[in-house]
Amino acid sequence: MRQVMHGDIIAAARALVEIPSPERAAAISAMFYRAHSADKIMKHTGMPHQAWGNGSLLAATQPRPNLPEPSLSNMDYLRALQQILTALIDWKCERDPSLRRYGR
Repeated sequence: MRQVMHGDIIAAARALVEIPSPERAAAISAMFYRAHSADKIMKHTGMPHQAWGNGSLLAATQPRPNLPEPSLSNMDYLRALQQILTALIDWKCERDPSLRRYGR
């Protein structure tokens, strides 16, 4: 997966708001898988994946419909942001042992 930027987190959280809570962990895993796989393809071929994009988390969420960004007073949106950020920390810590002190 390419370096994750602020817009990637926002896009992923907006997509999650549309997904029922029990299905969100699987949806996050799928987003990360698509972004990571697309990044590998991009590095290998120099071309983006046709469906999953260039390896960014933003591109990996693009197939999902996105509503306008909710307000931060929306608790479901805040929970989605938290879920994405927690999953990202865990994902990075799994891949880089030097970061494990930041994980759960």
